[in-house]
Amino acid sequence: MKNRMKRLLAALVCVAALVTGCSEADIVNANISQQADYFECERKITVYNARTDMVILEAEGYMSISNNDTGELVCMVKTGPDKYKKNYIYLNDYTMYVVEDITGTHTDPYHYKMYFHTEFPVSVETRP
Repeated sequence: MKNRMKRLLAALVCVAALVTGCSEADIVNANISQQADYFECERKITVYNARTDMVILEAEGYMSISNNDTGELVCMVKTGPDKYKKNYIYLNDYTMYVVEDITGTHTDPYHYKMYFHTEFPVSVETRP
């Protein structure tokens, strides 16, 4: 049923593109965005401090992203068959982010990594 709905939606996008005269790039853009929203594309987000050119955060995994009205990047990540995590990345005048499509680099569909970059050592307590 899910695949049938995807095919129907893709067909509707193609028909709409033909009627409105969209370019091939517009169609591909819509298809890739839809695949990402269904957690079918592995992405890497890199957040930079625009004043210092330093990387603040990197996150990679099968994720859907959007911006909300409060200056945050909302990152939904699939971590299991029916498990998801929702992360917020605050953006301001001094931060910017880049999203890369890195599909095909991992075989684990629930692959998820998040790296925080800091200028000072962070102490971490480990427990067995």
